[in-house]
Amino acid sequence: MLILFVIFIILSIIIIIHSLFIEKMIGEIEEIEEMSEELQSIYLSNMDEAPARRLVREAFKDIQLAIDHCLFQFPADGVKMEEVYEVNSRGIKVFSKSWLPEKSPLKAIVCFCHGYADTCTFYFEGVARKLASSGFGVFALDYPGFGLSDGLHGYIPSFENLVDDVIEHFSKIKEQVEYQHLPRFLLGESMGGAVALKIHFKQPNGWDGAALIAPLCKFAEDMIPHWLVKQILIGVAKVLPKTKLVPQKEEMKENIYRDLKKRKMAPYNVLLYKDKPRLGTALELLKATQELEQRLEEVSLPLLIMHGEADVITDPSASKALYEKAKVKDKKLCLYKDAFHTLLEGEPDEVIFHVLDDIISWLNHHSNTKNKV
Repeated sequence: MLILFVIFIILSIIIIIHSLFIEKMIGEIEEIEEMSEELQSIYLSNMDEAPARRLVREAFKDIQLAIDHCLFQFPADGVKMEEVYEVNSRGIKVFSKSWLPEKSPLKAIVCFCHGYADTCTFYFEGVARKLASSGFGVFALDYPGFGLSDGLHGYIPSFENLVDDVIEHFSKIKEQVEYQHLPRFLLGESMGGAVALKIHFKQPNGWDGAALIAPLCKFAEDMIPHWLVKQILIGVAKVLPKTKLVPQKEEMKENIYRDLKKRKMAPYNVLLYKDKPRLGTALELLKATQELEQRLEEVSLPLLIMHGEADVITDPSASKALYEKAKVKDKKLCLYKDAFHTLLEGEPDEVIFHVLDDIISWLNHHSNTKNKV
């Protein structure tokens, strides 16, 4: 046992040194072309804590929404937007945002769960505008540790607590008198798909359906480290959970955005967590996906599942398994040929519009069905 412990410590030290060296060599943050020195300084600042992230967001807010991305072509006219900071029951200041149609009556409310490392204040702005213009009330929040909410950037100490935080926020919305009679849907992207499914397990009768975009039900095999490395990382995570240590393959970065022009726009998502995953976060996500794989048969709400066939981040086969195993009859699987992971952000315009049309068509159908009952 002593020999094994010594080997474990030695290997752990080797991995830490190797990771730090690699991070120094290849972990430079991508720069935005033609950036002023002042903005460059803000952009390269340490964003571990929320106040720094909020400063960065304010500095880049106008620049972000002016980039030449199809999502930002949707007009904001006729959409009422509100941003709120609120301290939740665990004492965490959480940022949230809503988008509501100003003139047309609401068909339903859509509650969005964002993906790992992301925020609800950049690309999703365009998605939310489109949904609100189509008659839906859209609500979203940044999870603790992400975007503009409090918490160490990119750190998920407990996936269960994160899900409970999201449930708490969305429950307050659903309880408001003006929304109580409306159909309510979950919209989850990537890790947000896992969050949405966990919400469903905790509230099996609380939602009228879920639309899941490249849901994280299982990591693609290439995303998971070798078995020995994984066991070492699990061991180290118990002692150093906040450490940015999980190795990432460089080719993965090229398999997130398929459209090269949009890949160049990626640095404008300034609040995106760009470092190596923290050990504790990776362990929590691994545990969550392992649980979801075992519980797919319990999914009982109407489903729209969307996945790119060329996604190497989250496994399309897991979406197929979800579709086959979910015990609900009202389910639809949309697979997009040659598409990568970011269906709403990184694909050619025609694919992004196709995915949005699929979501809105599904929401319209299920809102009408619910309202007729």
